[in-house]
Amino acid sequence: MREIKTTEAVGQVLCHDVTQIIRGVTKDAAFRKGHVISEEDIPVLLSMGKDSVYIWEKDEHMLHENEAAEILCSLCANKYMCSSEVKEGKIEITAERDGLFKVDRKRLNMINGAGEMMIASRHGDFPVKAGDKLAGMRIIPLVIEKKKLEDVKEACGRKPLFELLPFLHKKAGIVTTGNEVYHGRIPDTFTPVIEEKLAEYDVEIIGHEISDDNHERITECIKKLLSAGADMILCTGGMSVDPDDRTPLAIKNTGAEVVTYGAPVLPGAMFLLAYYEKDIPVMGLPGCVMYARRTIFDLVLPRILAGERLSEEDFRVLGEGGLCLSCPVCTFPNCSFGKGA
Repeated sequence: MREIKTTEAVGQVLCHDVTQIIRGVTKDAAFRKGHVISEEDIPVLLSMGKDSVYIWEKDEHMLHENEAAEILCSLCANKYMCSSEVKEGKIEITAERDGLFKVDRKRLNMINGAGEMMIASRHGDFPVKAGDKLAGMRIIPLVIEKKKLEDVKEACGRKPLFELLPFLHKKAGIVTTGNEVYHGRIPDTFTPVIEEKLAEYDVEIIGHEISDDNHERITECIKKLLSAGADMILCTGGMSVDPDDRTPLAIKNTGAEVVTYGAPVLPGAMFLLAYYEKDIPVMGLPGCVMYARRTIFDLVLPRILAGERLSEEDFRVLGEGGLCLSCPVCTFPNCSFGKGA
C-alpha cells in the first residue's frame, strides 16, 4: 500500500474502509475497501479529517487487514457459530444456538501475545443464548506480514479456540432434606427455587423425595431416584457443619465419588459435587441457593448440563471472581461473578 494526498487520489483504489463518525447519528464506513475514489469523494474525505489515504499496491508478502481478519476467524469459529462479514477490518462471531461457551485460554493468550493482532471474547464456561456475540478479531495495523500470521496459525493447530457445547437433556431427581419440612412444620420453599432454575434449561424433573435428617433415609431417597432413571441428583439442605446436617454423609454412602465438599465461592461455600458410577452428578446444595439470587449453583449447573465432568481444579480457580456483590439490579452472567482466571 502507499500513502497519498487525498486531493491527488482521484482514480485510486482504497485499501481500507474509511469510517465516518457523527455523534448520535452514525459510526459506519462511508467508503469501503476497493472503492475507486472519484472527484466528488474528495470533499467528503477531507470533511472526515482524511488529508491522506492509503491506496492499494499488491505485495505478496503482506496481508491486508480484511484478509488477516479472515485468517484469525478461521482459528476461532466452530460448530454452532456464525461469523459476520468483515467490516472495517474486523469480524465478529455469534452463537447460533444456546449452549456453554468454552475458551482455550492458553492458545488465545498465545495469539494475543504475538503482536499486531488481537482476539477478544466473552468469558468462557458461561451459558450463552442464540444470537449472543461471542468474539471479535482484527489486526492492529492496516497490513501485516503474511508469514507472521502463517506462523501463528501453525502454532495454534487445527482445533478452533472456541467451542459451543449444546445443553443436554437431563432427567433430574430432587431430594429435599430436613426434619422441619419432613414433619410439615414449615413449607418446602427450596424446591420451587430449584424448579425455576432448571426450567431455564432442558431438564426434566422425574422425581421428588422428602427426607428427614436421617442420613440413611436420605441415601435411600437418592438411590430410589437413581433407580427411576435420574441422571442428575440435587439434594437441598443439610450441608452445613451442624450435627443434624447429614446430607454430605448420605451422598458419600451411595458410593458416589466426592469431587469437592466446599468451594471458594460466596454464596455457596458449602456446595458438594460427587459423581455416582463415574458420570451421574450428585449435588448437595447449601441453603444460600434458596435465598440468594445467584450462587455457586449458577456457575456449576450450565457446565453440568453441557456434559462436562468437573474436577477439583475447576473449583479451585473460582476464588478470584467468586464473590457475588449482591448488586441491587442483577445482571448475571454479564458481571464479574465467577469470572476468575
